[in-house]
Amino acid sequence: MEIREAVPADAERIRAIYAPYVTQTAITFEWDVPTLAEMEWRIRQTMERYPYLVLVENSKVYGYAYAGVFAERSAYAWSCEVSIYLDRAVLRRGYGKQLYQDLEARLQTMGLQNLYACIAMPAEPDPYLDEGSALFHAACGYAEVGRFHRCGYKFGRWYDMIWMEKHIGTHPTAPREIW
Repeated sequence: MEIREAVPADAERIRAIYAPYVTQTAITFEWDVPTLAEMEWRIRQTMERYPYLVLVENSKVYGYAYAGVFAERSAYAWSCEVSIYLDRAVLRRGYGKQLYQDLEARLQTMGLQNLYACIAMPAEPDPYLDEGSALFHAACGYAEVGRFHRCGYKFGRWYDMIWMEKHIGTHPTAPREIW
């Protein structure tokens, strides 16, 4: 198993991993699976500023994680949003933690201080969504810092969304410029 930077050629496999999350779950609030061209663009766009990593085993991509802009204002430059998706065939093998650890190390080297994860949550027991993502992030050191109630609608149901946060820096008085 190795973790490496994604390349646009990984888009087809990344799309295949992501598609069931779009069509079968409320983990993402996206309703339509992005096209291959859209996935390629997302990878390139992300890598202009942030890491976009893939986890590879036996030459096959089984997961990916990336960072993105938390908010556009300059004062937020030291914060970013993170996302992770794994092929369902490799869940609960520790791959997600390894992928996030690598991503966090790269972000820390860049000077990032705060990581945020936007996570869909069921408002009540639900066949399309459980609390697995929140539990995974909590196990990785994230803490819930906010909840939006019934803000996302998918599959004829309303879902909550939480923000989870993790500090990875020392928050210096004069942080080095990132961008």
